[in-house]
Amino acid sequence: MVDRYLRWTRTGPGRFLTRRLGLPAPARLHRWSAERPTLEGGPLLHLTAGRSAYDTDALAAALDACGLVVRTGTGGARPSSTDTATPRESPESPVFPVSPESSATSAVLLDATGIRTIAELDEIHSALHPVLRDLSSNGRVVVLGSVPDPDDHHQAAAQQALEGFVRSLGKELGKGRTAQLVRLRPAADAEAEPPTVVAEGTDGTDGVAEVEGATDARPAPAPTPVAVGGGATRTVRTGTVRLGVVPALDDPPAGPVVAPVTALPAPVAEPARATGGTDTAEALRSTFRFLLSPRSAYVSGQVITLDPALPTTGAGATGTDPHVPADPAHPLAGRTALVTGAARGIGATVARTLARDGAHVVLLDVPQSEPELSALAESLGGRALPLDITAPDAGDAIVAALPCDLDVLVHNAGITRDRRLVNMPADRWRPVLDVNLASVLRTTDHLLASGAVRAGGRVVATASIAGIAGNTGQTNYAASKAGVIGMVRSLAPRAAAEYGVTVNAVAPGFIETRMTAAIPLVIREAGRRMNSLSQGGLPEDVAETVAWFADPGSGAVNGQVVRVCGQSLLGA
Repeated sequence: MVDRYLRWTRTGPGRFLTRRLGLPAPARLHRWSAERPTLEGGPLLHLTAGRSAYDTDALAAALDACGLVVRTGTGGARPSSTDTATPRESPESPVFPVSPESSATSAVLLDATGIRTIAELDEIHSALHPVLRDLSSNGRVVVLGSVPDPDDHHQAAAQQALEGFVRSLGKELGKGRTAQLVRLRPAADAEAEPPTVVAEGTDGTDGVAEVEGATDARPAPAPTPVAVGGGATRTVRTGTVRLGVVPALDDPPAGPVVAPVTALPAPVAEPARATGGTDTAEALRSTFRFLLSPRSAYVSGQVITLDPALPTTGAGATGTDPHVPADPAHPLAGRTALVTGAARGIGATVARTLARDGAHVVLLDVPQSEPELSALAESLGGRALPLDITAPDAGDAIVAALPCDLDVLVHNAGITRDRRLVNMPADRWRPVLDVNLASVLRTTDHLLASGAVRAGGRVVATASIAGIAGNTGQTNYAASKAGVIGMVRSLAPRAAAEYGVTVNAVAPGFIETRMTAAIPLVIREAGRRMNSLSQGGLPEDVAETVAWFADPGSGAVNGQVVRVCGQSLLGA
């Protein structure tokens, strides 16, 4: 839908009146295109506040993936040609001195991982204060921090302060510029021993495994020898796991739901699961490629936690498949992606973006949309799957229709049935929760348990800012989208450990679609302007975020809910 106010502000009279009256003046956002794939306006400035907690060479290697000239300096003053920056050893990432004659920058990365005290927060101000005026329009600021340490409240206070700082900075920058905080979890945090499983015959529990710290019990898997190289074998366990099957909402149970146990697929002999994970550079590379590029044009004020210790090889791999060559231009080449709700709107754009990145796409939507669905699938060289996602046998139908196992599962199907709760009958409440939430749970559980999602796969769900902040007249919709967030946070660590699959969610704000076009004018204009970028987003903005989650290199991104809302004033 056309934003007429945005067009008007770019005319001569519009620019004059917005300045005189103090009206919002949205910037023209630089979104990704084949002709303009990188940020413009200068180099990427790499600064460090104090001492980095990570290998600076690894950070430099990750930054090289952004396709920008990288200049380095130290916090405390504007970098200049007399700075004594440590040269990088890699010939692919040379150091360029920053001089006052060439001060414009397209992006700033501030490494604040070593900040541990409140006094050290002064270095954040010292590093960024001199350079922000030179940040070009549509520029990026990314602050790299550490996960707050629960055993050190001083470090936790200092690192948590970065969140408030970044969210405020995002609201100050203007001119299409954005700010993000990326937290890097130390590898040691995730290298602790997994929960101890007591197998059948060792404790007399007759095949019920006990997991330390868990309240649930699950049948103990049978031991299976797996070759690990050098003639040695390691005993691993395969078997059944409680995933939880969501009942249809039309027939709610009278008491607590007890989920039936669902069998895992047959084990396959393969190398032993990695105990470590990706290195720092690999963990950061795909995230930097997204945040420090035009792909993240409508993402701002977000806090993203990366876990480099997630395994990247073996049965529990969440990182890059070593058998698929990495191609930054087509990272999904050789992979299969299923997108629900794909006939139009955001879902169709997600499908196009994944296909652009090399994926073979399977497009699912209701049978009534088959003409549009088939036409889109044919244009993308994919496959159409007309199917009601709420059908009890939808999971089986999907598995039967897939040409091969999935690498990417995108839950985009969703509906609204808006009305204030006092006026909302049950027939407007239940369908929203069934389509937006229950079907997501049922389908995800079935595809994981059946082995239809490969190790190293990605599950991407669609939440909403309404699920975070709430919205008048949308109690049903907000409940369903908040439920999606709950699913992601709970399932993500278990899916990574048991299946090697990451689970994340995108939470769109005001996106220009047919649905938002139907909103009354005054409310629609308020929705567009009530964010740091003073404009609505496009379906492409959501699709680029989904593509980042789906990237084979995004194995360190798990359990994250990233808002695509231009940093809306609503919610966190």
